[in-house]
Amino acid sequence: MKFVTFQHGSFIRLGVLERGAFYDLTSLDGVVRSLTSTVLSSRAMQTLAACSPVTFRDMLSFLRVWGALGPSLLELTREMMDALQQDRIPAEFQGAPLQFSEREIKLLSPLPRPSSLRDGYAFRQHVETMRRNRGMEMVPEFDHFPVFYFGNHQSVVGPGDFYVQPWHLDQLDYELEAAIVIGREGMNISADQADSYIFGFVIMNDMSARALQREEMKLSLGPAKGKDFGTVLGPAIVTPDELADRTQATPQGNRYQLAMKAEVNGAVLSQGNLDSMNWTFAQIIERASYGVMLYPGDVIGSGTVGTGCLAELNSSKITDNLWLRPGDRVRLEIDRLGVLENTIMLRGEA
Repeated sequence: MKFVTFQHGSFIRLGVLERGAFYDLTSLDGVVRSLTSTVLSSRAMQTLAACSPVTFRDMLSFLRVWGALGPSLLELTREMMDALQQDRIPAEFQGAPLQFSEREIKLLSPLPRPSSLRDGYAFRQHVETMRRNRGMEMVPEFDHFPVFYFGNHQSVVGPGDFYVQPWHLDQLDYELEAAIVIGREGMNISADQADSYIFGFVIMNDMSARALQREEMKLSLGPAKGKDFGTVLGPAIVTPDELADRTQATPQGNRYQLAMKAEVNGAVLSQGNLDSMNWTFAQIIERASYGVMLYPGDVIGSGTVGTGCLAELNSSKITDNLWLRPGDRVRLEIDRLGVLENTIMLRGEA
């Protein structure tokens, strides 16, 4: 399934995206609970009874319940969707429709406030190219363990206008990534078990102000102000079953054959594939969970795919000092995960 968060009028809803339509899962739950006779199977009704009244209120609440109930929660969701689409339940709730077109809603980040935000560094091509172009050798530690940094989980945004301050426009960059959403609690998770902790996958644009980043990283504390102003997630969180035919199990964890592409103002600049990750998500989970609890709603990015940012393209002379400016349209696309599009806006502009 593909889970979204959208705004309709003054209301923000958890939803499902199917065949170009957006379904209000928050209100759909209200419809099912209000029926005097059930249209669901006994198993689904048992799952519904185990759900709290706020389970379908937002994505984070849904994830916390999925951590306890697992696949049965998705089965319940599927049954409710089928009942709606087969006209076995009312198509409205409290006078409002349960299905919308994209032009009727504002699509938000599917997980507006993650529990935490980590970003990995899993593509050797990107790391090696960036270091070589700065006259630096590849660090052997890259092959010893997967690394990540913490981002600002309170500044996550979704598709649409992306607002920046003037300093951010000094070498403003996109980064083409995929991310996973953790679905249940765990500590010291081994790589051979880690894939079962993944609720879903989402496109991630790790927006970067390179001039700020370059200055602060001289102090060896990692990126902060060069990154913390906004990370883009969207358009949907896609569950692993949607990727089954693109998934390859390995002793190091699952790999995913998903083409990746980035465009700026219609020009294709970056192309790669998620299966070129040198560290799997399972291995990153193992590292991240060592001595630390992971929680439902934690987001972990893959890091930038090879050629997946302007810093790499400029230093490789593929582009000539090209950076993002106000009005630029950035379009990231990953097979099965959809399209994530943003327009750069200077804060304060109309």
